[in-house]
Amino acid sequence: MDIHSLWLLGTLLFKCIGGIFLNISIHPLGDQALLIDFGEAINEETNQQVRQAAAHLEKQKPDWMIEYIPAFSTLTILYNPYYIAKQLRSQELLPYEWARTKVLDLLSQTSSHHSEGRTIEIPVCYGGEWGPDLSFVASHNSMSEEEVIDAHMKGDYLVYMIGFAPGFPYIGGMDKKIAAPRRDDPRLSIPSGSVGIAGEQTGVYPIETPGGWQLIGRTPLKLFEPDRESPSLLQAGDRIHFKRISEAEYSRLKEEDQ
Repeated sequence: MDIHSLWLLGTLLFKCIGGIFLNISIHPLGDQALLIDFGEAINEETNQQVRQAAAHLEKQKPDWMIEYIPAFSTLTILYNPYYIAKQLRSQELLPYEWARTKVLDLLSQTSSHHSEGRTIEIPVCYGGEWGPDLSFVASHNSMSEEEVIDAHMKGDYLVYMIGFAPGFPYIGGMDKKIAAPRRDDPRLSIPSGSVGIAGEQTGVYPIETPGGWQLIGRTPLKLFEPDRESPSLLQAGDRIHFKRISEAEYSRLKEEDQ
């Protein structure tokens, strides 16, 4: 069976016992992974389905699975084709087909219950040397800097996924009126803790890294520490509230977090 036939085979409508997954498609992603697509829409409901499926995989930890990668509306599963080959009784069945069947079984067992994520407050020192692009975001949207800060703090934010860099949260829920394009000239080095805006999203740089987001502030919190039991402070499903702090408070909290 060629890859095109496998792709067509993967497309399906699926409803699990708990009634969670109303419309998903499963496709091969190379010869050692498959992609579960929960729909084109990027919203909280779709992302919740992704997180529920990922939580069930984490709980079950099947031997054939190497890793799973949740995103906005998809879940990628990396599998061990050599392990699967040993399980196959028929040489006509490919590892992808076997893995796909197992995935459908796992999804059908997923509970409709979901636990609420944590609510985490992130202190931010806005503007000045901490947020050198705040003035641009304000002028781009015909607002004052104070209006941008107020709108940013009032947002009801959800961490959709972690990606790009270790511990980097992709956060939804920002007020569209403070949206801003990425920089035309990305910076080669952005300090850890920098809070930025790109399009209709806001995010926090957990480590020093290049980047092109518009920087409006900085938090003293360490979002990523490889030696922690859970290296990333934030996880998909967490709720975030931003709190404004002064430069003096920033310095104090930074020292306490050393």
